[in-house]
Amino acid sequence: MSNFIEELYYGNIEPQELSTELSGKLKKKLSKLSEKEEQLTAKLNGEEKELFLNYASAYTEFSSIINSDSFISGFRLGAKFTYDTFVKNTKG
Repeated sequence: MSNFIEELYYGNIEPQELSTELSGKLKKKLSKLSEKEEQLTAKLNGEEKELFLNYASAYTEFSSIINSDSFISGFRLGAKFTYDTFVKNTKG
């Protein structure tokens, strides 16, 4: 890949695909989370179950936004490091 930014622009690089393999520790946590959700939803009925599922959905949306913001912040921080390393210091 000769031009990373160009490849990213044209959609040939998808950052979310770079970390698709879950670590063993993360797999365990995800499994436990799933198990607990199943146990909880099995004990809830009607409105309570609907309320919990709505809560879980809202939390998922919230997490998605937070993850996106974290990615953007990290990308910007990396860009600032790069700028400071290769551009800013060459002027002085």
